Amino acid sequence: MRHISTSEITSKVKELCIRAACELGSDVVLALEGFRGKEESPLGKEVLDQIIENAQIALKEDAPMCQDTGIAVFFVEIGRNATIDGSLEDAINEGVRQGYAEGYLRKSVCHPLTRKNTEDNTPAIIHTNIVDGDKVKITIAPKGAGSENMSRLAMLKPSQGLPAIKDFVINTVKDAGGNPCPPIIVGIGIGGNFEKSAILAKESLLREVGSDNPDKELDALEKELLEKVNNLGIGPMGFGGRTTALAVHIKTAPCHIASLPVAVNVQCHAARHKEAII
Repeated sequence: MRHISTSEITSKVKELCIRAACELGSDVVLALEGFRGKEESPLGKEVLDQIIENAQIALKEDAPMCQDTGIAVFFVEIGRNATIDGSLEDAINEGVRQGYAEGYLRKSVCHPLTRKNTEDNTPAIIHTNIVDGDKVKITIAPKGAGSENMSRLAMLKPSQGLPAIKDFVINTVKDAGGNPCPPIIVGIGIGGNFEKSAILAKESLLREVGSDNPDKELDALEKELLEKVNNLGIGPMGFGGRTTALAVHIKTAPCHIASLPVAVNVQCHAARHKEAII
């Protein structure tokens, strides 16, 4: 059995909070550059140039790429042969507290009714999973409100099937317009139940942007939906063009015979996520 200290977890989380806010993943940058080369709208090209330049400045100056540094969302895989010498939740929240303070990141978490700010961006949202091995893998995916607010979930009738799923996804993106700061990544969760579909959608956003889905049928559906989304003409930052989304990612799970849950989690172009293994 391998022992892992909460202090080490806190230190890693602090580092991840700062890095995620300032370093856009190379997969996202490559996707932005690729779509910039295909964009037909002159204004759309200009906006994409500005987005790419902004990411470069954030990396060079170690500054947040967006003023909304988000609510801290974590996916944690815990090896069954690893033990933690205290509270995982407390360790992560302390790392968020330190990271958002030392990185001068905006603290946006508040009470849902009184709207009183918690003043340190905690508590974080933490999803855990037990896996084989003796390590702990921590992935942070901070989520801003502009894109999260445009996300939707529907409990469709099974008889409506795939056509209704496609319509729901396209209409969600259409209704969102320029609000989520496109080009977006569209995360889709199909199946499970109410909450499982939403988690699937968010998990799908962790996949390398534009990578092929290992399921061939889902891969074909992703490509079809991406084309339809980009045919909407919303374009970069909503100014028109062919680049409304960089990718569509789908995850599925079995569901009840009388249910068809579908969640769409919209991610802005600042698709921030970093991981560390302890």
